[in-house]
Amino acid sequence: MTQDRTVILVVDDERDHADGIAEALEKSGAKPITVYNGKDALEIVRSQTVDIVVTDLKLGGDPDGLAILEEVRKQNPDTEVILITAYATIDTCKQAMRQGAYDYLVKPIAYARFYKAIDRARKRHQIKNGLDKIGKDEIFIKKNSTLVRLRYDDILWVEALENYVIFNTFDDKYTIHFTMKAIEQKLPSDKFTRIHRSYIVNTGSIEVIEDNSVLIRIQDGSKTIPIGKSYKDKLMGDINLMVK
Repeated sequence: MTQDRTVILVVDDERDHADGIAEALEKSGAKPITVYNGKDALEIVRSQTVDIVVTDLKLGGDPDGLAILEEVRKQNPDTEVILITAYATIDTCKQAMRQGAYDYLVKPIAYARFYKAIDRARKRHQIKNGLDKIGKDEIFIKKNSTLVRLRYDDILWVEALENYVIFNTFDDKYTIHFTMKAIEQKLPSDKFTRIHRSYIVNTGSIEVIEDNSVLIRIQDGSKTIPIGKSYKDKLMGDINLMVK
């Protein structure tokens, strides 16, 4: 199975139950982190980023699942939280949802229901982040309410537009709310290079470099992109340059 990059924190004071959830997540390709009390869970939430938290509501002491949920909302609002309990009441469900829980599962867990909840939480997290790396040669790009898979080789250049960036491919354009700095960090440096404060190009798509611009071949002609002075030396170092 392809290894998922989703990091999921599992919290339950019943070790067998926690380990069973972690094992199920590993089979689905995710990367679970398992702890058995609320204190350790809070330390992880405060020290690193996790994509999804699956926590029992009652943990045999303080902090409990709602305290973990509250801390997650403070540290990283994009993290999805799924609460699990053996004692479901309307009031606790309402309280959990008011505090921002994504889903609420009742023990004993039906694993078909559990996998569906995890899958929905994973997709929701990806959509909220707008872009998610999924492998060595591809990414997901948000378009409207869906995620579109793009191969790196199909991305010609990325262009800044105020608080957004535009991914330009052979066939389409994809606009997402992201910064150029964040995009530059996510794209592989052996394929993409920043040549201007507003442009990142796929070096494999460059046809000509002339003076202070590059020419990229597109379906209906060519696209000329300027090279910023502070980026030119890096571009020359990133391409396979043969001169005498």
